Amino acid sequence: MKILFDQGTLVPLRRHLIEHTVATAYEQGWSKLSNGDLLKAAEEAGFQLFITTDQNLRYQQNLRERQMAIVVLLSTSWPKISRRIDEIKDIVNVVSVGSYTEIPI
Repeated sequence: MKILFDQGTLVPLRRHLIEHTVATAYEQGWSKLSNGDLLKAAEEAGFQLFITTDQNLRYQQNLRERQMAIVVLLSTSWPKISRRIDEIKDIVNVVSVGSYTEIPI
């Protein structure tokens, strides 16, 4: 699966998703895009999953027509996230196009 990490998503998570292709918004040159433009660019580039820590995304954007899954990590703390790696991997492996999942951490 082709995964895009938003600006706040901690890059060390990438090491645990080795069976997927992971890029960051920064690496794509999209770090200055607004959420709506970022989601559109990601979809146009063929990303299937967007991982973010932006808890307001679902209130700011119409996610109904999205052609990729969105996973929101409800923390930016690596020590907390690292304790939930298996759960995050399980969710990443079963998300479907258009789904929205929040992972409480």
